[in-house]
Amino acid sequence: MAKTNLLKNDHRKCAWKSGVLAFSILALISACVLKEKGQPEETFGWTWESGGNLGGQAGVYGTKGTASSSNVPGARGYTVSWFDSSGKPWLFGGHGYDSASNSGHLNDLWKYNPTTLEWTWVAGSNAVDQTGSYGARGTAAPTNVPGGRDTCASWLDSSGKFWLFGGYGFDSNGQGGWLNDLWKFDPTSLEWTWVSGSEAMGQAGVYGTQGTADPSNFPGSRYGAISWLDSSGRFWLFGGWGLDSAGAAGDLNDLWKFDPTTLEWTWVSGSEAMGQAGVYGIQGTADPSNFPGGRNASASWRDSSGTLWLFGGEGYDLAGNLGQLSDLWKYDPTTFQWTWVSGSNTINQAGVYGTQGTASPSNVPGGNCGASSWLDSNGKLWLFGGRGYNSSGNLGSLNDLWTYDPTTFQWTWVSGSNTIDHLGIYGTQGTASPSNVPGGREYCFCWLDSSGRLWLFGGKGFASRGVQNFLNDLWNYTR
Repeated sequence: MAKTNLLKNDHRKCAWKSGVLAFSILALISACVLKEKGQPEETFGWTWESGGNLGGQAGVYGTKGTASSSNVPGARGYTVSWFDSSGKPWLFGGHGYDSASNSGHLNDLWKYNPTTLEWTWVAGSNAVDQTGSYGARGTAAPTNVPGGRDTCASWLDSSGKFWLFGGYGFDSNGQGGWLNDLWKFDPTSLEWTWVSGSEAMGQAGVYGTQGTADPSNFPGSRYGAISWLDSSGRFWLFGGWGLDSAGAAGDLNDLWKFDPTTLEWTWVSGSEAMGQAGVYGIQGTADPSNFPGGRNASASWRDSSGTLWLFGGEGYDLAGNLGQLSDLWKYDPTTFQWTWVSGSNTINQAGVYGTQGTASPSNVPGGNCGASSWLDSNGKLWLFGGRGYNSSGNLGSLNDLWTYDPTTFQWTWVSGSNTIDHLGIYGTQGTASPSNVPGGREYCFCWLDSSGRLWLFGGKGFASRGVQNFLNDLWNYTR
């Protein structure tokens, strides 16, 4: 599954290894009916709202800045997303199809209104593989725009600005590779600002002194890192696949912090060299010597107390073996310590599913990368799809839905299958049904709305036919 010529030599990335990979999401199949006295029955399940059901669809852009029911982003995966002050989701770039059905790296910015069910093309190009236009560092301009790219890290600051770091795509010279540029987008002025990092791809990390901020520090170019925002408004970045301090490429386990006030990076912990094995310590016990191994394409959450949770990805286990991981970690940004919470410290583990709907201390998802994740209003962690190992130890497209309760420390297999590889069942557009289900996919864009519905867009995987491709179908699930 080669992305383009840009990725022909990228053999480590989970989603783009040579050969056809199957990625899966089958979802929350529920036939539950809420029936209250005097109230009509309500149908629960998935609703296919818009987009294609075949895969590989071109984008319908319409007029820039104007919402329309006929607008829809082209099929794509590996996008980055944010939410504005009114709760509307935005998505940027990824890898997929433009308005002319060309496949490549995108730099278009879209906004979706879940009330009117309309997309708006806000900024960027409707053509793939655009060169970045950086302008002057620190200065917003209507002509500034990041180049086409995918698998970036992102943050939303307290003032509602969108932030974007790195990924894999095109620099200011039109060269494709790993990036370490940091951008800010103002959804009011609709202008991008190049904040820090290089306008050229392929930069080695400049680590400086651990624990000390410095204007010359920068994480190396990378994609597939995880990111989160702490209570003080600082940005955090962990791992990914990219370049270490010596310019060597591989899976990283470095942890960084960025202060948007001083515009300085701090190397907090982890190694400045790629390919590090995990140091697990005692399960359930925090220790300053504990560190997850180098990895990319992990799932992550930030809970209400500010703790970071990290699950799996593709990377290195305790013995330094490279594969799919099933370990769950948490990081406390006040003590600066990692805790190995659950899962295995060895790669490529089969999932232990137990009884569907029943939590158990022995349950654990199999080794997995490229899954989607979200945090519900009760503080539970949810994990959805990705490429990994099922209950029989077979590797392929997973469609299982899991939840993890951080108070009981137990996983629950909620729905989906404990086998691999499924197609989508679309039903009638706009109509929920317990039999509807999105096809298997990875790196889709998903979010929870204020009503608790799950929304899911695109990704790389399967539509209604057995051909793996980029997708642009939009779904919501009422639970």
